[in-house]
Amino acid sequence: MAGGLQAIVLDTGILGEPQGIIPDISARETALAAGATLDEIRHAPSKTAAIEQMIRGCRVLVKQLHDRGQIHGAISLGGAEGGVMAAAAMQVLPPGFPKIVMSPLASGVRAFGPFVGIRDMMVMHSLVDIAGLDDISRSVFDNACAAIMEMAKRYRPMEIRGRKNVALSALGTVQKAVNFICPPLIKAGYQPIIFHGSGVGGQIMEDFVERRTFCAVIDLSLSELTDHLVGGFHDAGPTRLEAAGRMGIPQIIVPGCIDFFGWGPMETIPEKWRDRKKYYHNPIYTLIRPSHEEMRQIGEIMARKLNAAGGPVRVILPLRGMSIGGLKGGSSYDPEGDQIFFQTLQKELNRNIPVYELDCHVNEKPLGEKVVEEFFDLMTV
Repeated sequence: MAGGLQAIVLDTGILGEPQGIIPDISARETALAAGATLDEIRHAPSKTAAIEQMIRGCRVLVKQLHDRGQIHGAISLGGAEGGVMAAAAMQVLPPGFPKIVMSPLASGVRAFGPFVGIRDMMVMHSLVDIAGLDDISRSVFDNACAAIMEMAKRYRPMEIRGRKNVALSALGTVQKAVNFICPPLIKAGYQPIIFHGSGVGGQIMEDFVERRTFCAVIDLSLSELTDHLVGGFHDAGPTRLEAAGRMGIPQIIVPGCIDFFGWGPMETIPEKWRDRKKYYHNPIYTLIRPSHEEMRQIGEIMARKLNAAGGPVRVILPLRGMSIGGLKGGSSYDPEGDQIFFQTLQKELNRNIPVYELDCHVNEKPLGEKVVEEFFDLMTV
């Protein structure tokens, strides 16, 4: 291979045989890594079951290659099934490891979630179907190969320096709070690493928490819990707000952004939410106010997760609003709904979890100062 690199070709195909190429790892070997024969997979009860088995085998083999130091980059080519299969398998590769997914589905009108997942995946549009070489595909494939070759040459495992890294979750609606909190932490030698509370951002933060990357977590944006409850755009799944507790890592919890869930443009909002209070974030995102019953449920969910934590937890409640829209006079201002959440949370939390009520908005200086105070107190325990 050009550039002094060697390619290892792994076949995930289920039907037929390779044409014009002999893979280094055959489809039969991929199937065996999943605990089945290729013939058994070909006769699986459904196409979905067959694909899932091949993904399982591919993940096993890719992880083995990485753990043995045999690969320094990964690239996949595939259509609807092949692209998603390969991308799912490449999720076992760690953050920072070069990875490219090329697919005709990788366009702006398709969801990128199945390709990217919670990894730093580079996604490239193939322009044409993955069906042999022609003047168009040859040029696009050459570019993809050049990219992965150079990335592989330059690859160095991600270094997380020191033990004073602090995870922060945030959205633009609590940016002022971030601006108050980070400078004192940096001055004291800590490195705040901020994750965007966009659903996948929360999942990525929790993944890094489980890798023991952080000495503490400051959760400033928890709308992902609300999105999961109601089915909003920023759903981080059922395990959000659990990793730090499992790892016994200190947590400071500010329920910023808990008072909305994300949706698309105004005209796409379902009828059931049309009469809700809303905050117009931008032309493609609308932030919708939860109902009072949903606010109660969010309080219960948060309390349940924090009660299960194996490390210290401190909760700080901004009584004058948890987001920009939740300010007095804001388009989603609902003090009664806020109180339902606050009261439910405090009622359900274990007595050994300190709760501090602040007569200010989440973006005001006293909130940031209290977070910093409690953080340093936890770090000295």
